[in-house]
Formats: sequence, C-alpha cells, structure tokens
Amino acid sequence: MAKPLATEFEALHLRDAELFYQAYYLSFEDADSLLAALTDSLQWRQDDIQMFGRSIAIPRLQAWYGDADAHYRYSGLDLTPNPWTPELLELRRRIERSCGYSFNAVLANLYRNGEDSVGWHCDNEQELGKDPILASLSLGAERRFSLRHKKHKHEKLDLKLGHGSLLIMAGTTQRHWLHALPKQRNLFAPRINLSFRKIVTKKAQ
Repeated sequence: MAKPLATEFEALHLRDAELFYQAYYLSFEDADSLLAALTDSLQWRQDDIQMFGRSIAIPRLQAWYGDADAHYRYSGLDLTPNPWTPELLELRRRIERSCGYSFNAVLANLYRNGEDSVGWHCDNEQELGKDPILASLSLGAERRFSLRHKKHKHEKLDLKLGHGSLLIMAGTTQRHWLHALPKQRNLFAPRINLSFRKIVTKKAQ
C-alpha cells in the first residue's frame, strides 16, 4: 500500500509492516458526537468464541456491520453483517477518501472499562484475503495498543490510541505481527474501536 492520501498520517517504521497513524483524525467534537451515537445505536452483543477447545465469553462487546455479503468467521464465531447505519456509512466513506482504499465491513468493539481487552492475535482470516488493510478508529478512553513481531519477539511497539485517532495497518503487517489491547487498571471510561476491513467474497475470488 502506498502512503495514505491524507498528508497528516505519520508513518511508523517497523520491520515487515506498513503502519500509518493520525492522532487527531476526528475533532474532539465529532469524536464525542460519534461515541455517544454509536454507544446507543449499535446492536452490541457479547459472543462466545472457541479457545483451547472450550467456549468462552469474549471480554468486550462487539457488533458487525457491512455489505449484505460480508460474512466473517473467526475463532469458531460466524458473523452476519447488520446493515450500515448512517454514521458508519459516512465514516467509511471519509476513511476511504483519506487512505485511498475501499472497505465493505466494520467490526465494532466496545471496551466497557479497563477490564475489557483483546489478546494477542493477527487478522489473517481467509475472508480478509492476502495482506489485508485495516483502518482502526478509536473513540473514548485512551488505551494502550501493543504490537509484537511473530519471529523477532523482542521487537515490540506500544501505541497510545486516543479519542478520534486512526491507525492503518497494511502491507505484510498481519503476516508478521501480532497485536493486542491489554487490560488496564483503574480505567473506568469506555472505548469504542471501529476496525474497517474488506471481506473478499466468493464472487470476488
């Protein structure tokens, strides 16, 4: 992927990765408005996933939105897309203009407080195609986002993802790096993350 079209993005230089970050992609006013609207309007649910042969409840709420054929499966969980809301559709179009890439779905995660988290993983499911591009927008409480190289495990990066920030992960990032959002003590404010992505449908294949 070439550098995003918007000049405000900062390139984060890591081995085997293409990362671009903009701390204030949305104004605080726009981010506040969007956080309130999505908290109330999205169809949040807590799903169970399969880990180590057993079913466990994921430590966060999530919602899956996208085009009608943008079905997604991870950790034994099948996600059927809800139709785009006006807020998500407008945001998708804005991000597409900024990075020069198209998306057809978004995974919304609601971290209710510092006890909610996501463990080490990479987004490399078959439905995402080879070397997917993910655009990750953060709303609400600032959280630590950690990356770790799969092979060179001493190579790590911690980012503080703030209210209204946008992180783009592209190139071979998902092939070579893991990422996580660890638990954070004494944090009581919520955070919403919107991870825009492109599902490669059977028709496209």
